[in-house]
Amino acid sequence: MHIRTRFAPSPTGFIHLGNLRSALYPWAFARHHDGEFILRIEDTDLERSSQEAVDVIIEGMAWLGLDFDEGPIYQMQRIDRYRAVLKQLVEAGYAYPCYMSENELNKLRDEQMAKKEKPRYNGLWRPEPGKTLPVIPEGVLPVLRFKNPIGGSVVWDDAVKGRIEISNDELDDLIIARPDGTPTYNFCVVVDDLDMKITHVIRGDDHVNNTPRQINIMKALGATPPVYAHLPTVLNDLGEKMSKRNGAMSVRDYQKAGYLPEAILNYLARLGWSHGDAEVFSKEQFVNWFELESLGRSPAQHNPEKLLWLNHQYIQQADPEELAKATKPFAHAIGIDTESGPNFTQVVALLKDRANTLIELAEGAKLFYIPAPVHSKDAIAENIPAAIAPALTELFEMIKATEPSKEAYGAAFKQVLASHKIKMPALAMPVRYALFATTQTPAIDSVLVVLGKDEVLKRLSAVLE
Repeated sequence: MHIRTRFAPSPTGFIHLGNLRSALYPWAFARHHDGEFILRIEDTDLERSSQEAVDVIIEGMAWLGLDFDEGPIYQMQRIDRYRAVLKQLVEAGYAYPCYMSENELNKLRDEQMAKKEKPRYNGLWRPEPGKTLPVIPEGVLPVLRFKNPIGGSVVWDDAVKGRIEISNDELDDLIIARPDGTPTYNFCVVVDDLDMKITHVIRGDDHVNNTPRQINIMKALGATPPVYAHLPTVLNDLGEKMSKRNGAMSVRDYQKAGYLPEAILNYLARLGWSHGDAEVFSKEQFVNWFELESLGRSPAQHNPEKLLWLNHQYIQQADPEELAKATKPFAHAIGIDTESGPNFTQVVALLKDRANTLIELAEGAKLFYIPAPVHSKDAIAENIPAAIAPALTELFEMIKATEPSKEAYGAAFKQVLASHKIKMPALAMPVRYALFATTQTPAIDSVLVVLGKDEVLKRLSAVLE
């Protein structure tokens, strides 16, 4: 079988991690099997759909590296195809016009609920042998309903949930076209999946109730349904279904917060899938390992701390040049001129082990690009004890005479500490203060290299005069 999967979002302006997981798994399955992955935009909800929302979806996928082989394919551009299939179903006796008004439907629903019955269409306009249909009311445009089978069950072997069986008696006659002729979601999905030769539908388990309806429509069209894999719900950190209403962050929010796409992809992969004890892995490894059999059945819970930890791992492992490139926009946003001052790649390489996000990395880099501190005599006296001044002077002379390398600076510190019989903090703290007016920096020998020998000597001399 040649694998073809799809991601079919509704463009309503907000795409969170749970949504993107529904893109990641079918993408990985297609890539693992050298198949095709299709992006389909389900935009038949004209009131809520927008091109801006489509752009957000495509940008989010591109940021994560989820490339698609076909698309984006817009449902609203396929209206003629849907109408042709609707006509085919009507002519074959699988669909019929229903003239029941919205008021009549509401009244029927109220009556059924009062009797503690499941609200459902009562088949008033469903044609049956020997049945006399009501008189068609004047000026009423009908909906089209699918003539759902009576009796029997819809059964499928879900690749995640296992065997699922739903009685046809639980399903009423679904509306497949509105009064204006616009086709509805469940109908369009079936036609799209058939036309696009989708072999595996991998989607959230909120679609389980749609599946029997879609299978019945497929069978009415003489088609074999694809393999279905319904993914467990993603819950937020409070145990509620992840949604905008429940505080879920959009993909753009994670970009703006300084997360790396590799970390997000790794994190999403583990929200319902596993490969042994592997926690940190590349996109290539994920694709190589991915199979539907490894998907979990239990709801996955969003863990912000785990995501932050993963982002830290990826920042630590990142190539300094690539990381510097990714961090520059955040640095520029807080006023750092990365072209003036120390080499930004060196600064990033020095700080990356301490940062959880690109914002933290940029904030840490700020120290190297602010003007040299101006120290008052009182501040110097308070932060650089008179007893340490001789050691600081000797260190200044040794730095002036040595090559600007971490090893040479480390050796200079060791020699001065030994000759003055003092501990590292006693000397390093005053040096940090002299350079930056703070006592908190990364390893001091590395800091000297990044700041630059001339700048180091200039700042040290200012407190030694």
